[in-house]
Amino acid sequence: MSQSEGARLFREAWITGVREHFPGEPKAGYVTPWDGTPEWERQAAGAVYEQVRQFLNVSGGHASRLTREQKSRFVATCWTAQMYRHFEEPKPGYVADWPELPKWQQETDADVFEAIEAAAS
Repeated sequence: MSQSEGARLFREAWITGVREHFPGEPKAGYVTPWDGTPEWERQAAGAVYEQVRQFLNVSGGHASRLTREQKSRFVATCWTAQMYRHFEEPKPGYVADWPELPKWQQETDADVFEAIEAAAS
């Protein structure tokens, strides 16, 4: 799968996760379809997809043994690095440490990891 296709997979998994885990009605930006996603966000999604894919590869398939929390933390950390890459001074919510993220976002990040994992199998 190309990085562009991986970025789309990331975004689709994110939207699915938000719709499942977000309490109430999510902000429109959380569920904007791919065609409406800003270029910086597409690039960030592609980079995180690639980091997860490489992580799965170098683990020799053993990353499947990680807990959902560990998977979620990995995605969140990769995303935070992208926020620093794309924004000189990102909003605090964009770079919050994993324990400070809302539960819905933690769960969604785990779903994203698992979607990439499933596609890589």
